[in-house]
Amino acid sequence: MRDGRKITVVTGGSRGIGAAVCRRLAQEGHDLVIGYRSDRAAADAVADAVADAGRNCLAVAVDTSDPAAVDGLFDAAAGLGPVTGLVNNAGVSGPNGRLADADPDGMRDALAVNVLGYLLCARRAVREMTAAGGGAIVNVSSAAATLGSPGQYVHYAAAKAAVDALTIGLSKEVAADGIRVNCVAPGTVWTDFHEDPQRPARVAAGIPMGRAGRPEEISGAVAWLLSDDASYTTGAVLRVAGGL
Repeated sequence: MRDGRKITVVTGGSRGIGAAVCRRLAQEGHDLVIGYRSDRAAADAVADAVADAGRNCLAVAVDTSDPAAVDGLFDAAAGLGPVTGLVNNAGVSGPNGRLADADPDGMRDALAVNVLGYLLCARRAVREMTAAGGGAIVNVSSAAATLGSPGQYVHYAAAKAAVDALTIGLSKEVAADGIRVNCVAPGTVWTDFHEDPQRPARVAAGIPMGRAGRPEEISGAVAWLLSDDASYTTGAVLRVAGGL
């Protein structure tokens, strides 16, 4: 932070909201480390967009639920310089449907990514940022954390409620170290996250604004929380959900 460079790790950065975040942050002067799970071609396409914006970029395969893999991600990031930002975004929905019918292994895997993965990445990021003299973390939660997602994925909503709690607790824990921790809670957004690709259109009538969101609308909120304009903002859960 002392030399003004912004080096930000974005997990789940190869598609959807994560890809939009990487493109937006590159425009705002961040060098990027893109964490992705398996689609190297998609990660490379985002990395090319970052490079076209004149920023440095690395794409690193990572399972965020694996502590050793998370360490590998941040060790690779050190090649660009001290990490000053983290966007905790990697996530999976897990089983869709009623909780009574949900597969336990699927729920366990989803919780490992959606909760443990965020905790592991935040833990390593705090260590890096403390050494660098400060930084900012943005966790990507969901409006599901308060809506509950009945009949769809209650376990996912519970995981996102945990992300909100992580944001509030960690923000207080590390404020004196110059580290801000905030959260963006999107509503339904047009990405390939949905089991039903047309779900955003199908639920639009129930959204006060009458439509689903675009990834770029979420990335703007993330970028603001990482910016100096948000220098007095920590522990916030910013809902970007069209009125839900």
